[in-house]
Amino acid sequence: MTNGIARFKELCLDVYDGPDGPSRDLGRFWAAVTGCEYKVSDDPRDPGDVVGTEEGMGIAICPVPEKKADVKHRVHLDINTDSVDSVLALGATVQRAEDDEIHWTVMEDPEGGEFCAFVRDPAKLTPYRTYELVVDTVNAASLTDWWAEVFGATVHGTEHPDWRWLEDVPGMPFEAWVFSDSPEPKTVKNRWHWDVYGDVEEFLARGATKLWEVPGKTRPIAWTVLADPEGNEFCVFPES
Repeated sequence: MTNGIARFKELCLDVYDGPDGPSRDLGRFWAAVTGCEYKVSDDPRDPGDVVGTEEGMGIAICPVPEKKADVKHRVHLDINTDSVDSVLALGATVQRAEDDEIHWTVMEDPEGGEFCAFVRDPAKLTPYRTYELVVDTVNAASLTDWWAEVFGATVHGTEHPDWRWLEDVPGMPFEAWVFSDSPEPKTVKNRWHWDVYGDVEEFLARGATKLWEVPGKTRPIAWTVLADPEGNEFCVFPES
């Protein structure tokens, strides 16, 4: 483990901003699924936010002009639950049930976004239900190493040729951050991304790409949107 240059801030999820404003269904759904709270103002253009008891548990809901593309999420969440029926009752659908090959259920949220549900002993469940963040990769070993260096985290699962994970990421409230090789290429912007605290120039020096800057109200730049070596978007915020 080395000293990192960043710490985890929160997850972010794009939601379609239609003619009548962004739907609030997705925010409500993910708040319920992850065991967090959904907060929204009276402004009809406000998509709301998912708020946890700790900063890293939150999900920033980001209105975007495009609907979910007809491609699989290359970034998705794994969640813990007491039953698949509990998640179905919140508005999810089953894409693939647990079987002899997979010991989880592949589901879709109200916008069709894929995620995986892991059924646990109810007595062992915690109020916060996010289990893992999963990123599809071209080269899991290489990208896991890159993010491990960024966070000063340890790579686990090096015995696996096509998937690895991080556990001790500063500020990350869920159990693991998984990187797994996938045959599908990245063709569109990820609907899920993550925010971190850090220094933009240090990221660029390590091979990140600057995509754009977002002007701030109290400082020239509120945050900077970057891409990692495989093109996954993430946002870098200064440490206040």
